[in-house]
Amino acid sequence: MRPLSGLRRGPVEHLRGVAMLCNQPVTATVGVIGVGRIGLPVCARLAANGIRVVATDLEPERERQVRAAGASWDADSQRLAGQAAVLITVLPGSSELREAMALALGALQPGATWIDLTSAAPAIGAELVTRARERGVECLDAPVGGGIEAAAAGTLQLFVGGRREPIERHRRMLELLGRVEHVGDNGAGYTTKLLVNLLWFGQAVAVGEALLLARRAGIDLDVLRSTLARSAAGSEFVRRDLGALLEGDYLESFGIDRCCEELAAVVALADELAVPFELSAAVERSYQAALGRYGPIDGELLAVALLEERAGTRLRRSSTG
Repeated sequence: MRPLSGLRRGPVEHLRGVAMLCNQPVTATVGVIGVGRIGLPVCARLAANGIRVVATDLEPERERQVRAAGASWDADSQRLAGQAAVLITVLPGSSELREAMALALGALQPGATWIDLTSAAPAIGAELVTRARERGVECLDAPVGGGIEAAAAGTLQLFVGGRREPIERHRRMLELLGRVEHVGDNGAGYTTKLLVNLLWFGQAVAVGEALLLARRAGIDLDVLRSTLARSAAGSEFVRRDLGALLEGDYLESFGIDRCCEELAAVVALADELAVPFELSAAVERSYQAALGRYGPIDGELLAVALLEERAGTRLRRSSTG
């Protein structure tokens, strides 16, 4: 693997090749830091389309999965960053992102592009972008919406913040992962993803309360769900995600502690910008209470589980008890 160190314009030229020939083998290296639930299928999608991918993770046992996905492995994140024309980070949260980039940022070559798929706090993203630009590195924040299945199928939603030129240059590669939503300059992607999640979490709590009341009032929950989906109260949560809750699935693809981290970041941003945020702050308190009750386990709907516990009632289809 020939490193790209010392080439000031080479990475940019190589990534034009990635953008134009993303379904053909290319010589540029795309580095991926973080190969967990989303990062591993991201590696597989890129490698399957002829892109040369080198990945790393703090958990060395993931090397086998990375190689099985068609990518290469490098245990040294600094060395990986130094040879990457594009560096993609897919990390659990803000603290992990800051830690990873503390090592990788100094190794990125001028002319490289850093694309962050992490749902990070905008303030931390801004700090890292400033440092990257000082090194001549282009930056895109592109946190993703959608879960593991969407990552594997290439149907994620990418909320992209950054200049239009690098987005267009890398569009073909980004579209291998999903739908590109250019929402503004650097930082807008992080903020948009936090707002999307905030509204989803808020719907989860509101719908949970409404269904508990409906059950106490003697309304069949399946009938109510179908009615809500066709009404002014219909939403993606009601149509797509409520069924999981009625089956007893609290959506264990994401940790309740990560939900709280994201809610705390968006509430802090509202406070910084002097925006009234009382309802959203109540949603954060609901999730913090669930974290306190159940601990940092997986389950995006555990705030609803806590409502059920307090009500002494489980929201289940009659067939599931």
